[in-house]
Amino acid sequence: MNFAAVVRNDLAARARKYALAKGLPHSLSYGETAIACFAPHEHESEHGNFLSASYRAIRANPAWMRRLSKVHAQARRTLPMTDRGRWNELDSCMSSDALLMNIFCYPGVFRGRKFALRWGIEPGIAPRFGYKARVPLANGRSDRTEVDLRLGSLLIEAKLTENNFQSAKKDVVRAYRDFSSVFSSHELPQTESHYLSYQLLRNVLAAYSLHCSFCVLVDERRRDLIDAWYAVLKCVKPVDLRTQLKILTWQEVAQTVPPGLQVFLAGKYGIGDSSPTLPAES
Repeated sequence: MNFAAVVRNDLAARARKYALAKGLPHSLSYGETAIACFAPHEHESEHGNFLSASYRAIRANPAWMRRLSKVHAQARRTLPMTDRGRWNELDSCMSSDALLMNIFCYPGVFRGRKFALRWGIEPGIAPRFGYKARVPLANGRSDRTEVDLRLGSLLIEAKLTENNFQSAKKDVVRAYRDFSSVFSSHELPQTESHYLSYQLLRNVLAAYSLHCSFCVLVDERRRDLIDAWYAVLKCVKPVDLRTQLKILTWQEVAQTVPPGLQVFLAGKYGIGDSSPTLPAES
């Protein structure tokens, strides 16, 4: 089963329905599955891909606001022209970064005890999106690894409809300073020439070098990503590091957020009580 396609099709249908019901400015991508991309309202007072309270908080924080300007890499091929001159990545209903910011920028979300306990953090920590982890290489330099979110000493990688955690040539992965100390390399998921789940490998190495914990955040319908995570986790050698690594689902997180945010997540993303279940595997 193509788990990514199941979630992608569901999100696309929900986003189209959501946009029409609320009269939100948006465009649909070309192709068999029409993906909704939302445009800001006039004067950028609102944005259809964001809950109003979260978007106001984002606009009030310059560092968060810069995150919205990430260019949509496929826009020229897949979307009609816009008066703004370009589409941004977080305009798309498929953006895991947009979902992440809808939750973690929501006013008061960190005051909730259940939310803080779910993440194992102290209330009141300020989110840092697009954190530059700079994972050390064996040659004394560092790479350009960007972690989706840092909360204190917790690093978070968020996934939604992405097909996988990418792969990389073995020489590239072995160039990391701590690779052999952290992983049982012969047990890692791999082909003859590549290591699989390259993003997870980098994130675990980032947590190790920064003395941080790490969490990968996925949709509970993505059994493929969940299995990929556990395939990497079992290869982590340091026991103390392994205890600092975990996985959570968007659905688990939704149970801990304020009611208004829960309603938004259930309606627009299918995350919550209304989440569809996957068909049984044959």
